[in-house]
Amino acid sequence: MTASLRPMTDAEYDAWLPQAMEHYASDVVDAGVPEDAARAKAEADFPRLLPNGLATEGQWLYVVEEDGAPVGMLWVAERIDDVGPNLFIYDVVIDKEHRGRGLGKAAMQLAEDEARRRRIPRVTLNVFGGNEVARNLYRSLGYGELAVYMMKSV
Repeated sequence: MTASLRPMTDAEYDAWLPQAMEHYASDVVDAGVPEDAARAKAEADFPRLLPNGLATEGQWLYVVEEDGAPVGMLWVAERIDDVGPNLFIYDVVIDKEHRGRGLGKAAMQLAEDEARRRRIPRVTLNVFGGNEVARNLYRSLGYGELAVYMMKSV
């Protein structure tokens, strides 16, 4: 298996965007937010983060390929937070039929390579609490939890 990244094309972006917004809204619902609020959040966040689509400065969307065939996607951005510059992973997805073969780990390592290439000293991300598969992957790669946001409906 040889995983690599290549920039997403306009056609791929157009196909990805509605699916990504739906998936994000679904994740927010699963985290306990009412569906209408989750959809409103997705409809507000994506245009704010990607106002110029693929041409948005500081945002990079890639197709993850295995031996030249698309198997997923990676969305990263350069951000500055309390500890300085970081490459923030907004999304990393391996297509269902390609999961379980180490491609998620490979995609994360490619994100780290991208940070080094851009001379960005840290990689950061957010993961929803119920996503144990992703959390375990990130832990296995040496990522540590900085905060845990919790909620209870009463």
